[in-house]
Amino acid sequence: MTLTTVFSQILIATVTIAMLALPPTVRAEIVDTQTLIGATQAEQDKAKVQSFVERASVKEKLEAMGVEGLLAKERVAALNEQEVHALAERIDSMPAGGTLSQMDMVIILLIAILVAVAI
Repeated sequence: MTLTTVFSQILIATVTIAMLALPPTVRAEIVDTQTLIGATQAEQDKAKVQSFVERASVKEKLEAMGVEGLLAKERVAALNEQEVHALAERIDSMPAGGTLSQMDMVIILLIAILVAVAI
């Protein structure tokens, strides 16, 4: 046998023994469907509210009320899941363009109040 063949066999044996000695690190658990759906729904709602606050028309209204855009984003990030879900539902029910209704202004005012309370 050549030196490289002996070396490669020793290397293969060492790696095999090392792999057998390591404990398995992968665990499988059963995940409840409602938990999985709830987590993704909360992420989607937060993304929807963040994108709403980032719109130019909403930024203008918030700045007219004295709320900076960056501060509004921070407050949206601090909302709990129920508040984010309620705001996301209101955003879904708004018309797809045009002017903001009185209810839309109430939503913007609600965000502005939440920001003002945090200050």
